[in-house]
Amino acid sequence: MNFLLDQPVTANIETTLYKVTIQWRNGILIADEPATVGGQDLGPDPYTLFLSSLAACTLSTLRMYIDRKGWEIPSISINLNMYQTVDGTVTTHIVRNLQFDQTITEEQKERLLLIAKKCPISKILENNIIINTAI
Repeated sequence: MNFLLDQPVTANIETTLYKVTIQWRNGILIADEPATVGGQDLGPDPYTLFLSSLAACTLSTLRMYIDRKGWEIPSISINLNMYQTVDGTVTTHIVRNLQFDQTITEEQKERLLLIAKKCPISKILENNIIINTAI
């Protein structure tokens, strides 16, 4: 088995309602739920963390491509959100919008949209996912 991470992400929860401490190779991150659902809003909620992963991957992938092409595009912004529809099965729709701080050509736009869809997290989300859970 070839894991994608050198070290696994680990997390634990104690008695503080919804506060999860996540440990990754270089530090600690707190996840929590908003106060409206009983959390203390001490960190991003799971949906925000999920979309943050896609945002970081998309922007990093685009930056690598832009730099390799030598294009003068100093800044890229992204916003993401998601919703679900139910039509027999639940379908999750992720809306990803990119913004550039300057005008880009139509050719660059088409290419960057294609590259955004090729970021590793996008590929994972668009393929079959199997979650093996054990105790």
